[in-house]
Amino acid sequence: MLEIAIIVIVMLLVFFGLNWLMGYRKGNITLDLDERYTNLTDYQKAICKELEDQGRAVHYQGNGEFLIDGKKYLLQETNVPMGGVPLQHTILKRQKDR
Repeated sequence: MLEIAIIVIVMLLVFFGLNWLMGYRKGNITLDLDERYTNLTDYQKAICKELEDQGRAVHYQGNGEFLIDGKKYLLQETNVPMGGVPLQHTILKRQKDR
């Protein structure tokens, strides 16, 4: 019985740990774009287009900073292996007002 409890606890920790690493936190915006971008200018344009398609007001301020619906966000790009092919995962982290 103790072994089952330990396995369940470990599985929950792994699940929540992966979600935390993938950026699924309150206030963050996560995007998986259809294409892979190596040029930052093309990447930020694709992010702006995707967010505008979602009905959000977005403005790129430069240096990886976005103003989305009146709130500041910072771009964090991660690469996630999916079936041996890296997926470009976009996380826009909400910046606290100072």
